[in-house]
Amino acid sequence: MNDFKSFSNEKNNGSTTQNSGDAQLNNTVEMAKLITKAMNGKSTMQIMQTIISEAERGKREGTLTNADLDNFYNALSPLLDGAKKRRLKQVIEKLKEI
Repeated sequence: MNDFKSFSNEKNNGSTTQNSGDAQLNNTVEMAKLITKAMNGKSTMQIMQTIISEAERGKREGTLTNADLDNFYNALSPLLDGAKKRRLKQVIEKLKEI
């Protein structure tokens, strides 16, 4: 995973000829592919540590907004079961406080 901002920038630079629903679906699919590739073979703990450290870095540098965090959650949460979704929501809320 590079960073949250690159996903947000990709989303904002999407084709304007597609309707927003198609563009959002395509961006979500692309993000899922990137995450899957980056996290292949890693444990859940390693994945969470990577997400948290990248988000903390982005928040401290001022390159990650709360809206970016919400976009990340909204894109990733449909791929998770209930417990993992709740855990990700808790992490996102903590990151918003930074």
